[in-house]
Amino acid sequence: MSELKKATDRPSQPPAAGNGVDRFFRISERGSTFGREIRGGLATFFTMAYILVLNPLILGSAEDKYGQQLDAVQLTTATALVAAVMTVVMGVGGNLPLALAAGLGLNAVVAFQIAPLMSWADAMGLIVVEGMLICVLVVTGLREAVMHAIPQPLKQAISVGIGLFIAFIGFVDAGFVSRIPDAANTTVPVQLGGSGTLTGWPMLVFCLGVLLTVGLLARRVKGAILISIVTMTVVAILVDSLADIKTWGLTTPAWPDQVVDSPDFGLIGDFDLFGAFGEPGVGVVTVVLLIFTLILSDFFDTMGTVVGISAEAGLLDEDGKVPNLGRVLLIDGAAAVAGGAASSSSATSYIESAAGVGEGARTGFSNLVTGGLFALALFLTPLLTIVPLQAAAPALVAVGFLMMTQVKHIDWDRYEIAVPAFLTIAVMPFTYSITNGIGAGFLAYVVIKTVLGKAREVHWLLWGTSALFLVYFAIDPIEQLLGVR
Repeated sequence: MSELKKATDRPSQPPAAGNGVDRFFRISERGSTFGREIRGGLATFFTMAYILVLNPLILGSAEDKYGQQLDAVQLTTATALVAAVMTVVMGVGGNLPLALAAGLGLNAVVAFQIAPLMSWADAMGLIVVEGMLICVLVVTGLREAVMHAIPQPLKQAISVGIGLFIAFIGFVDAGFVSRIPDAANTTVPVQLGGSGTLTGWPMLVFCLGVLLTVGLLARRVKGAILISIVTMTVVAILVDSLADIKTWGLTTPAWPDQVVDSPDFGLIGDFDLFGAFGEPGVGVVTVVLLIFTLILSDFFDTMGTVVGISAEAGLLDEDGKVPNLGRVLLIDGAAAVAGGAASSSSATSYIESAAGVGEGARTGFSNLVTGGLFALALFLTPLLTIVPLQAAAPALVAVGFLMMTQVKHIDWDRYEIAVPAFLTIAVMPFTYSITNGIGAGFLAYVVIKTVLGKAREVHWLLWGTSALFLVYFAIDPIEQLLGVR
């Protein structure tokens, strides 16, 4: 967090709490206000509302082993329900401005790696098992102990890496950056726009949104991020009505014909807890490896997100620890269970919560706003999903900048810190994975400390997690050696 943000958002003498709600969420104590929390909750919702479209698209487009597909309407309902409930639970129980919903990446693993091996009910049962095991790790204190064992510079590097990662997400979601198809026979993996140039009205909306957002931030305008999202959504609606636009991507900014839609709860509870272990043609070793992959990804994605959001909000204590960490991690584990039980895939903490933090949110009260909007989305999905990615993505780019400012706290003259920090920061956006970045940083830290004869300075939990990451990165040859491929 920049020194300027500390000065403006965290007064040295916070005002006394005015009422019970203020005291419960510690709003005044953390230097926030109800207005900031509400704006933050709105900003977080609009930057992650895409999951209501994307999760049904990913899960609904895949078939299980028996050729069955999940219903898109039921998936939308399940996605919104889990996001609403678990975001509110995190707000009340963890008191962090940290929203939860179906995890991107994890849903792709479920759809394209797990479901082809078994039924959807069995696949979702594995998600429930994964979530339960994560809760066990929390209850035993192991998950929290791992987070406390991470050196402060690596925590700062995680935050910086996440900043670059979510900025990259913003550029990709808006179409400002796109992947070059393999058929292009080029070694350049990404390019500007869809063909090396910026074209189309949607791209103009995004570029104007970025300029508006950074301009408002530079002017210290309250509500800068939310103002930009709302303004550019209105602009997008006008542009869509006046111009001939082929596609906006996932969300078209047009006023819907139907504002209210009835939720369909048909997928809730449709899972088989241990069905995967009895699935014909699927060995126990394969199932165990699948669960291990899910746990490791969920474990460290959440760790990076919680640390990054807390650091950006200025909530880490003098030892770099997250407040209420045990409860936060337990709720996140419970969210994975809830996601599997609702057949919406594992739910996890969302890095897009940084948009709310950038808007001033510092407490779980903002989650009540975000969760409330997800609850409304159960009935008003057509209305609440008119915000195109081109209008919401500028917020991610701006928040990426804000999180990037923490890079100045890393000692770049000490290679034992600088190299692991660099790998953590670089690998996240370059591999499109928070988990990969954390793993690369951990392994480099352990190796360099050992080479320098300082192995005793490495916490034993970092040795253990680094060994797990070694397995994680080498999972393919391990599977081949075990004959499970």
